Amino acid sequence: MQIKQILAEAAVGSEITVKGWVRTKRVQPNVIFININDGSVIHNIQAVAEPGIINEDTLKLITTGSCIAVTGTLIESKGSGQRVEIEVKSVSVYGTADPDKYPLQPKKHSLEFLREIAHLRPRTNTFSAILRIRHTLAYAIHKYFNDNGFFYLHTPIITGSDAEGAGEMFRVSTLDPKNPPLNEDGTINYKEDFFGKETNLTVSGQLEGELGAMALSKIYTFGPTFRAENSNTARHLAEFWMIEPEVAFYELEDNMALAEDFTKYVIRYALENCADDLAFLENRLKDEEKSKKADERSELDLIQKLKFVVDNEYVKLTYTEAIQILLSSKRHKEGKFQYPVEWGIDLQSEHERYLVEKHFKKPVILTNYPKDIKAFYMKLDDDGKTVRAMDVLFPGIGEIIGGSQREDSYEKLLQRSKDVGIHEETIWWYLETRQFGSAPHSGFGIGFERLVMFVTGMGNIRDVIPFPRTPKSAEF
Repeated sequence: MQIKQILAEAAVGSEITVKGWVRTKRVQPNVIFININDGSVIHNIQAVAEPGIINEDTLKLITTGSCIAVTGTLIESKGSGQRVEIEVKSVSVYGTADPDKYPLQPKKHSLEFLREIAHLRPRTNTFSAILRIRHTLAYAIHKYFNDNGFFYLHTPIITGSDAEGAGEMFRVSTLDPKNPPLNEDGTINYKEDFFGKETNLTVSGQLEGELGAMALSKIYTFGPTFRAENSNTARHLAEFWMIEPEVAFYELEDNMALAEDFTKYVIRYALENCADDLAFLENRLKDEEKSKKADERSELDLIQKLKFVVDNEYVKLTYTEAIQILLSSKRHKEGKFQYPVEWGIDLQSEHERYLVEKHFKKPVILTNYPKDIKAFYMKLDDDGKTVRAMDVLFPGIGEIIGGSQREDSYEKLLQRSKDVGIHEETIWWYLETRQFGSAPHSGFGIGFERLVMFVTGMGNIRDVIPFPRTPKSAEF
């Protein structure tokens, strides 16, 4: 029986067996206390044994990190901190953990240190809480789309196209890197490669997702994506997960409504189903905040921040209106923005957070961005300068969703792809959908790890995925 079930359902007086990992052991003259956790819940369960119940040889093997099974009677706890505990009858040791070598002794460890032992960090309270919340959010995402008539589409991980036109992709090849076949001009002859052409790991499932929407009307993807961007920041990973719904017959306004309803649903689901883990992470953040300067501290506690999103209607305004607000702001006039503000810039996180946290004090959806800073597939506005794009901005993080109404005109899409240097022959199949039964359609992408960061309050994206992949780092 898992500890989560025991704490929620088991009756006092029942005989139970708990299997898990030892967090702490205290030996006193008249009693032995062992705290055990099995990962099913943030809370430990305490096992209490009288002297002689556990023989000395076995007791020596029970150390922090060891794996044991405890059988006994569930009784009301005589001490504070727990409602019930186990009166031990017998203990078995599955696996020992040498206290001189086991790195997770009961003391505070830095997040940087824990990244170096990612194979063990799920055993800590912080990371077990994050991973449970990650699971819950993933389940909520699938439940939301299933309950709203979407079909889950599996898009390819290996692709011959660059959905973003950025070129920062990981190449997939079976050619000998020391002696690849060459064309007459000295370039690599990819016709000799496994797929007969140059291929890469996908940066997005969107283009293939659009194809699904043109037949099934409402689809979503949820899978791994890859960016070969040499960026060592707290917000970037080389391998991460993306959620990308695509919907036929949706225009920009429908897309905004979907994004708002979706984000509110999954965050509300986490609030309702991860209360204990969120409370733990909130207290952890409060302790962290104490070491910061007053003006660097968050105005909202973690749960307040989540409710800030769930309880407020999102403000909708155009990029042009947002630029005007930023230019008129006291912060801009006093030169307090690190990055300049002018029409045509790609807004920085400080600009986005100002709009959300200071000006509107609500989540914000910005629309109609300049075409030159957005992807080729976004539908052109009538002015020829902007596109029907939308970004959803959250407190503390800035952009969390990027999306758009997609260009459904063959001629306009072909011209835009040429403008950004994408060769027609690489996306012929994508262009062809605009020739055979084209329809208005829209969609968006949300990085799963960015969402988990927001919900858990973690400040580094490396701490919300089990085994982060970053430049010069592919351990575990």
